[in-house]
Amino acid sequence: MQKIRVHNFSLSADGFGAGPNQDLNNPLGIGGMAVHEWFFPTNVFQRMIGNAGGETGLDNDFALKAFINVGACIMGRNMFGPIRGNWPNDEWKGWWGEEPPYHCPVYVLTNHAREPIVMKGGTTFYFVTEGIDIALQRAKESAGSKDIQICGGVKTIQQYLKAKLIDEMHLVISPIILGSGERLFENTDLVQLGYKVIEHKFSGKAMHLIISKS
Repeated sequence: MQKIRVHNFSLSADGFGAGPNQDLNNPLGIGGMAVHEWFFPTNVFQRMIGNAGGETGLDNDFALKAFINVGACIMGRNMFGPIRGNWPNDEWKGWWGEEPPYHCPVYVLTNHAREPIVMKGGTTFYFVTEGIDIALQRAKESAGSKDIQICGGVKTIQQYLKAKLIDEMHLVISPIILGSGERLFENTDLVQLGYKVIEHKFSGKAMHLIISKS
């Protein structure tokens, strides 16, 4: 059965999924990259950047699941890049180089139209100006029977969460404090929305939580 899910989304101990002041030098805001320290040593990440080796174990096991049975992805414009307003040109194609790690259609939520970008490895970025429902509809058409992953950032996940459209979330709580930035559950009552924790495991570097809709 197809699921709408979030996977490998990292938070600080005080609930922030990104730090403040995102820019070209700070893709996740100031200090935000630290929430992913559990991920960088894994075999999954090391292979993504062309290296051999990397750590196996619990963190790697969870990281790997993000790439299994995914037929389409959805992300916000802020996750795609730091550019705001009208697209000045077609030069910016994301943070990930010529071959992004998605290998499937990716629907980018934006207020400013842009032609699709075909990348190496099967990733095509489509820019959706009609909102979260149309993006999800197009993702479902692309994904077939496979899952759809809501990649982020915080505001995009919040929109789908408050609309009760997310079936399952894998959240990773990193042992750091950011103090400010974008808090994932700002003004969000997960109990009222019908979500509960169904699994939790501690790897030594982070706490992995699986939150599911009842």
